[in-house]
Amino acid sequence: MMSGGYTSIDNQKVSGSVPAVSDPGRIPVQFTDSGLQTFPPSGVQGKISGGAQPPRDADDSFSRPVGGSPRGSEESQGGGWLHKFTVAAYKPYFDVDTSDVLDRLKESLYPFRGTFTEKTATNPDLYGPFWICTTLIFVAASIGTFVTYIAHKLRDKEWNYDINLITWSAGVFYGYVTLVPLVLFVILKYFSAPSGLVQLFCLYGYSLFIFIPAMCLSVVPLEIFRWIIAGVAGFMSATFVALNLKAHITSAGESWFLIVASIFLLQLALSVVLKLYLFTVSV
Repeated sequence: MMSGGYTSIDNQKVSGSVPAVSDPGRIPVQFTDSGLQTFPPSGVQGKISGGAQPPRDADDSFSRPVGGSPRGSEESQGGGWLHKFTVAAYKPYFDVDTSDVLDRLKESLYPFRGTFTEKTATNPDLYGPFWICTTLIFVAASIGTFVTYIAHKLRDKEWNYDINLITWSAGVFYGYVTLVPLVLFVILKYFSAPSGLVQLFCLYGYSLFIFIPAMCLSVVPLEIFRWIIAGVAGFMSATFVALNLKAHITSAGESWFLIVASIFLLQLALSVVLKLYLFTVSV
């Protein structure tokens, strides 16, 4: 219907900016949301972002805590038992300088002090024990070979090099400094006197240092002299370990004397084994 130049439209709804008027006789029509986004987006990740925050891909050196590093946060989040199989887990135990190692070597030559565990309680290392055991392997193999060579030459006998001295020495020293502290760690934990495992590795490793000069002196072709050297070295090493563990093991109750005596005798047995295998020459 047209009137006065105007047109009226019934039963239609004009979309756009005109809001819908509720009418009980008409069916409301709903429009889907538009694909357009508001500008600027609130959660954008890029060099344009809302507010006064810096872009996400910018360098975060200044927002990082002082002394922190991206790998530091990753290492702290990646903990657990898998962390024990990484190099970073054992790095603190090799964080010693030459003066630290020399002081601990000198301390091992004074077994009656019994202050080694106190001085290394806050910073036990594995560098010294590894260096001592590795040196002992080559010293034992070389000195043992030289002793047998001299014995054969003095009697004009044919001499053959024994390659098994290296493998045997490696098994004895690496095995002893690894297995004995592990067993002792379990025993002390059973008697409610637990000790740090790395501390035990450190103590037993440095206790073997006395055998290096003892093996060098065993070159002297006198059987009685070699037995004296082996006995003195074994006694000093056994005393060093026993006295340093005595103060800690006394908390294990009445069994502390048996544990200390076993530690002392086991260290003496090591010196006897070294003497019999390396410096007992049969031509």
